[in-house]
Amino acid sequence: MRVTIEREECIACGACMQDCPEVFEEDDEGISQVVEDYRVDDNLAVGEIPDDLEDCAETGADVCPVEIIHVGS
Repeated sequence: MRVTIEREECIACGACMQDCPEVFEEDDEGISQVVEDYRVDDNLAVGEIPDDLEDCAETGADVCPVEIIHVGS
């Protein structure tokens, strides 16, 4: 399952990281990024996550107040 983050629009609220730390983490500036284990080509904004983390990632996306996280195949 693919996860993408529009990092340039991130407001660093931490909601996604709090609700789904298995998929989302913060960089040195507090901006959301995909955890290293799931990044595609070392891209901080794109990840391929296992199916068992889909619900978690969707929860993280749902709590994002600026709606910049997308979960889909």
